[in-house]
Amino acid sequence: MELLREMVITDGKVYDNNVLKVDSFLNHQIDAGLMMKMAESFYEYFKKEKITKILTIEASGIAPAIMVANLFKVPMVFAKKSKPSTLKNNDVYTAEVHSYTKNITNTIVVSEKFINKDDKVLIVDDFLANGQATLGLMEIVEKAGAKTVGVGILVEKSFQDGRKLLDERNVNVCSLCRIASLENNEVKFNISDDEK
Repeated sequence: MELLREMVITDGKVYDNNVLKVDSFLNHQIDAGLMMKMAESFYEYFKKEKITKILTIEASGIAPAIMVANLFKVPMVFAKKSKPSTLKNNDVYTAEVHSYTKNITNTIVVSEKFINKDDKVLIVDDFLANGQATLGLMEIVEKAGAKTVGVGILVEKSFQDGRKLLDERNVNVCSLCRIASLENNEVKFNISDDEK
């Protein structure tokens, strides 16, 4: 996804501790045209799967996930980072997710009525770094008796453990922008960035 890589270079900011800030176009202010092109890339990659739900985690995953859901003509469900008072404990699937950038652990929740054993779920998120958000979403899918058929990631930090953890679980991952390194506050992409 050449356009995304170009925007990471021109508009992204690299901070210490391997943090890449892309809030001017991905996860605070959103470039809707770019988001739609990324959604179309995921649709092309996963269109042969019989996807019934798109699943993400609040908040940054919602924008890409809703656009992907629109193309697949299926509902989008997002895991909440705290349980609303309107949900009872026995009516939700939960998983623990640690955030690398915020250094906090949340118990994410999804209502049982939104994912069931017949669902084929595509997980979509903005970043893959240590993989905790994706693994938490996969745990929720598993608890529902459903199947994760793939994971769509906008920006993958390939130098962190997330991709390895997903590969160990034989998950079909499509990352649109794979970053090999953020050393010296400089973005270096994987040479074979167009691989799966």
